[in-house]
Amino acid sequence: MINGKTTFLMVSTLLILSSPTAALATPLHGVAMHGEPRYEADFTHFDYTNPDAPKGGTVKLAAIGGFDSLNPFILKGRSATGIGLTFDALTVSSDDEAFSRYGLIAETIDMPEDRSSVTFTLRAEARFHDGHPITVEDVIWTFETLKSKGHPFYRSYYGSVTGAEKVGDRQVKFTFAGGENRELPLIISEMVVLPKHFWAEREFQKADLTIPLGSGPYRIEKVEAGRSITYQRVEDYWARDLAVSQGKYNYDTIRYDYYRDATIALEALKAGEYDFRSENSSKRWATGYQSPALENGLLKQELIPNDNPTGMQGFVFNTRRPLFEDPRVRQALAYAFDFEWTNKTLFYGAYTRTASYFSNSELASKGLPSGEELEILEAYRGRIPDAVFDTAYTPPLTDGSGNARDNLRTALELLKAAGWEVRDKKLTQLKSDEAMKFEMLLVSPAFERIVLPYKKNLERLGIEMSVRTIDGAQYQKRLENYDFDMIVSVIGQSLSPGNEQRNFWGSEVADQPGSRNLAGIKDSAIDELIEQVISAPDREGLVQRTRALDRVLLHGHYVIPQWHMSAFRIAYWDKFARPAKTPKYALGFMDNWWVDPERARSLEERKSAIQ
Repeated sequence: MINGKTTFLMVSTLLILSSPTAALATPLHGVAMHGEPRYEADFTHFDYTNPDAPKGGTVKLAAIGGFDSLNPFILKGRSATGIGLTFDALTVSSDDEAFSRYGLIAETIDMPEDRSSVTFTLRAEARFHDGHPITVEDVIWTFETLKSKGHPFYRSYYGSVTGAEKVGDRQVKFTFAGGENRELPLIISEMVVLPKHFWAEREFQKADLTIPLGSGPYRIEKVEAGRSITYQRVEDYWARDLAVSQGKYNYDTIRYDYYRDATIALEALKAGEYDFRSENSSKRWATGYQSPALENGLLKQELIPNDNPTGMQGFVFNTRRPLFEDPRVRQALAYAFDFEWTNKTLFYGAYTRTASYFSNSELASKGLPSGEELEILEAYRGRIPDAVFDTAYTPPLTDGSGNARDNLRTALELLKAAGWEVRDKKLTQLKSDEAMKFEMLLVSPAFERIVLPYKKNLERLGIEMSVRTIDGAQYQKRLENYDFDMIVSVIGQSLSPGNEQRNFWGSEVADQPGSRNLAGIKDSAIDELIEQVISAPDREGLVQRTRALDRVLLHGHYVIPQWHMSAFRIAYWDKFARPAKTPKYALGFMDNWWVDPERARSLEERKSAIQ
């Protein structure tokens, strides 16, 4: 499953139908990855929504940088924030289940027991914004176009979907390649459906500001190139009366204004230029929000706990570079990063050190492998690091004093074993007589204060690390082509990992421009462990197989783990209301909150009183 926080490319919806060529079961309203979906066919709304929430109001939000495209489905260009609001998919997810999908464009889902195919029956009332019905031909055209012309991600994600065919006036069947892959019906159900007639005379792969035709709860109202984009709620939205839509999409207007950087954006929030902000900087959270508005309760700061897997944020090595081919070198460089000092000095103690690609979930490996997980790993003994079996993975620790002498000594021992030694205060490779130097590539100046202390520790090892911060467009292009030595990246994870793992770690995509395999991992054992995760027959099997994959990735030292927190850190002007129940795996601000008319009026009066 893809994680809804990372990008729109990796977000959508899901549901399942049974194959007409197999023994047919009762068509389903929704599907779970394992077991049964929580909500039964007659449910009226998700538990974390308020079906009586009022519609109305305007929400102003901030984005950083700029945009030059309104097509989020291709590699080219930088697509506008919020564009996903304009598109509908075959199914939608539930935010209080690990991985379940419920019908949206698809009224029912049908599939055989082995999930070797899935058939969707489309809702007769499903419409694009121009009134055209959503047809089977649209579904098939979308699938074929995304695979052939869309972002390279789709070729990987839909790689095991072998075909799509019309099997009825409103029925489309997808067939899958052989092998156990329970996730495939859910994956294809996540697919957004695009209008074939709209794109008939347009170039799909062109990144421009042509306003696309969608079918979702919002449409684009206004575009100011690179500066702002405004979405308007569709009053006659075709799916407004469905159970999956009740209590959702409550704002009349959503506007994103673009700011040069996060510092300027924060000042704009305090000045009342926009309404809501999700904060990712502990320093800004601790010191940056002080203002008369905060002191008088007009501007709110709130921490909302969640049960989301945190994924992995870290310094990512590009192992395509000969410098980082040896895992001992990668492990050694991890000893130069002093998290404890960084957390105490720079982060106000706000974070927890990340020690798993699936932290904050049952999927995270811990201790030494045992039971089913050990059995899985034993099959790869000799092909995976020996440490997997006898050493519990723990990121290097310090006492937080800023003196990481012991860690640096360990780093030098690892580097010596890998064929490096210090000569004239420079770490030099014995076989080539070349000094170690590389570039840390950043997209945000805010990260420089974190990277520069790491740079100083590397200098104590005789390593020269330059730090370069570039604009978003350049950064995206360099990542797409793997033109970097080391970067800071977040690899998001879900509670139901599956086919997307191929795009994160798979050998097949390692040299494919635009993949998420930023580290350039090419390891047949990891490829096989990914396939085991994908073919897990039940929840417990998925947990054990994911832990095994996690453990092998950790001992491969492809990243230097950084930190995480298990809460949403948000600030907002006091004009909103929200359901009494917050979903376990999402914040719900865009979908489930609403503008409270009384609070909005009161807010304007209180603003006037302090100005």
